[in-house]
Amino acid sequence: MKKGGGRNKGFPPSMEDGSSISLRQLMVNEGLIPSLEDQEKRRVVINKLRKVYGSESDIDALCIGPFFASISEDFFISLRDMLKSRREVSEVHCVKDAKVPLIRFKFDGILVDLPYAQLRVLSIPNNVDVLNPFFLRDIDETSWKSLSGVRANKCILQLVPSLELFQSLLRCVKLWAKRRGVYGNLNGFLGGVHMAILAAFVCGYESNATLSSLLANFFYIFAHWQWPTPVVLLEDTYPATGAPPGLMPIQLPCGSHQYCNSNITRSTFYKIMAEFLRGHNLTKDYLKPNFSWKNLFELYPYENTYTWFTKIHLSAANQEDLSDWVGWVKSRFRCLLSKIEEVYGICDPNPTEYVETYTKQPNIVFYWGLQLRTINVSDIESVETEFLKNLNSGSFQGPVGRIQLSVVKESQLPKNGECASNNRSKKVTKTCWRIRENKQCNNVPVYSHHLPGYVVGYQKMANREADGMAG
Repeated sequence: MKKGGGRNKGFPPSMEDGSSISLRQLMVNEGLIPSLEDQEKRRVVINKLRKVYGSESDIDALCIGPFFASISEDFFISLRDMLKSRREVSEVHCVKDAKVPLIRFKFDGILVDLPYAQLRVLSIPNNVDVLNPFFLRDIDETSWKSLSGVRANKCILQLVPSLELFQSLLRCVKLWAKRRGVYGNLNGFLGGVHMAILAAFVCGYESNATLSSLLANFFYIFAHWQWPTPVVLLEDTYPATGAPPGLMPIQLPCGSHQYCNSNITRSTFYKIMAEFLRGHNLTKDYLKPNFSWKNLFELYPYENTYTWFTKIHLSAANQEDLSDWVGWVKSRFRCLLSKIEEVYGICDPNPTEYVETYTKQPNIVFYWGLQLRTINVSDIESVETEFLKNLNSGSFQGPVGRIQLSVVKESQLPKNGECASNNRSKKVTKTCWRIRENKQCNNVPVYSHHLPGYVVGYQKMANREADGMAG
């Protein structure tokens, strides 16, 4: 890892400590610090999952099997049926055509994304070391991709000087990325492994770090980074050959010149860099007495930034079919984004999921910002036609839902409420808000457990006053 001083050396420790204290207080206020109850619940879930399928796994999701346990039958059929039989498990969905195929489900209310890795061994030891080359012999590409995230995490934990500072920094930059709409690999932004490597890089860059100095240096470093120069944690350990892939190449720390899978496009690269620069401008004076961290984490003002939006309306016959259909469409979002860029130029894919409750079928709606001030609305028809061809070319096996693309003005956006996006992250329940059906309906807002103060839906109160409101 790169070593050396940060850009803010020489300041009195009391100033650094005070700035870090205010930042940590913001983390507490935002619910970023897991409670002891949450930690214990996750440990219980992990232990129960081990009893289901007997391999190394954790809440970050990894199922490992021997060579004779196939992904098509043993994983997607046998294990799926075992999970469905458990009373603690709900919303089980198989995502077979993703770059990393997986089973997605909730266990005791906690969302789990579970990929599968098939090793060329007769049995899997309980303490299997996924960094040991012995277990990586002759594995297929799907298994390699499934293992890469867990292997990267293990390598990172061995590299960072302070685990506590790394975890705190990662929580801060993830909150920033979600609030500013630059989080989520499916939407062409930075995913969890990208953020972890960038945070680890900064942790190794500065000696005698504090949390506040690390966060300020995070924006300083990457606002000035000369892309496509790759971010590399282990210099010269795995020399790369050829040009690094993508607009923002980030090398995995656990394999020979392997890079994080990236869906970043021209539009999302522009948005990410703009947010790096904004973050740097806001944090460069973080040691001043009147500095506040709150401005850094403000929600991105889509409605005040764009005049036109691409509306993506997805619907299906029931909620289970809708979940599968939305997952399939989102796995192809990069293709849609590229087609919109070809027609309209810069596009900002807002990951927030909206629900129109006044329509009969279950639905999810996205609104992606378009930068142009004047737009030919009819051009979206050709985009929809081409994207439908892409959707139909895959191996989606569930009931096909409906997709409708249109271009709307800012004045046509939903106005009833607003919520933070979590892009269906692995550890956070899906967040969306619902438009009220009518003014007479006694609906009350339901707030996010993860982002307090933000509405995630509306709870009907009809015939339920006697029972009390569900939390």
